[in-house]
Amino acid sequence: MKLSMGNIFLRAALGCSLALALASGLRAQQVEAPDSPAVGQPPQTLGPVAGVPAAPAAPKEDWGALPVNLASLQPLSYAIIGTAEHPEYTSELLRIQWRVADPIDLYVIKPHGVKNPPVVIYLYGYPNDTSIFRDDGWCKRATQGGLAAVGFVSALTGQRYASRPMKEWFVSELQESLGTTVHDVQMVLNYLEKRGDLDMDHVGMFGQGSGGAIAALAAEADSRISVLDLLNPWGDWPDWLKYSRQVPEKERAAYLTPEFLKRVDNLDPVSYLPKLKLKGLRVMQVMDDPVTPPIAMEKIAAAVPHPEQLVQYKSLAAYREALASVHSPWMQDQLRPLSPSSGSSQAAAGGNAAPAP
Repeated sequence: MKLSMGNIFLRAALGCSLALALASGLRAQQVEAPDSPAVGQPPQTLGPVAGVPAAPAAPKEDWGALPVNLASLQPLSYAIIGTAEHPEYTSELLRIQWRVADPIDLYVIKPHGVKNPPVVIYLYGYPNDTSIFRDDGWCKRATQGGLAAVGFVSALTGQRYASRPMKEWFVSELQESLGTTVHDVQMVLNYLEKRGDLDMDHVGMFGQGSGGAIAALAAEADSRISVLDLLNPWGDWPDWLKYSRQVPEKERAAYLTPEFLKRVDNLDPVSYLPKLKLKGLRVMQVMDDPVTPPIAMEKIAAAVPHPEQLVQYKSLAAYREALASVHSPWMQDQLRPLSPSSGSSQAAAGGNAAPAP
């Protein structure tokens, strides 16, 4: 089934980059996205100016290119859908767009009492939607320690799948799903820089499943990402497509053709993980993950540059148990300014030491 195999790890992924125990249940949603942008600020649309000649047509977006050619993507509109104040944080929902018929719901969640906090971009794997970013417990954990959390969903996922025919889905359009979302990360970073209320010198990214693959590619494409935290990232496409239970058997042969594999050859995180230049990197693998086959897991693990950057758990239960014992979130430790007493030890580890999750 296309929509079943990744779901087992959604609950495990709640706040996993923050290295805390999973919430016992989801609370009532605090921010709701209406069907139209009427609740908030009207869309700001960039249109033609009278008397000014039209610009030449922009080049077509190249899904296989890292990084994006900015000439192929220009902001079309944005709308502030709504803002919600909470005791510990402020949650803002925007609808932004740089492609026709592909608006993106972007959540920006900022802690109270912190001026220009460091930023973590969260990208959960297919088929997860944006509901996690409206969960009060998740927002509290994500902003713990003075970090801002920014979240959206990948291409052909959630509300971004609404205008596509049913035969097209994340894996059938894998090059587009990966490439456009990597470009989205860069465009989101551009937007966040222009806000002026975030510390864009300290940017991390958490990715789970397909989001983990995209996060690794985004770190290769954009040096503004200095810390990367990955949970069960997809990758090693020839083996993943051949053996993953995420792929329906009746469709598998179409994804193993030389033509299909060639389109995603430049978008394999296994090729980029060994050479990423980051302040911090952690790759977590739950070994009984039903989505990524063992052979692909092995190749992803082998691509991690240093042994201390790889954390493996025998089972989902072991992973949850490890989370429950952690008191200092890993991402927070990587992004927050170091105290004089801790600076030498962290520097010696190159910022990559991965203590308990």
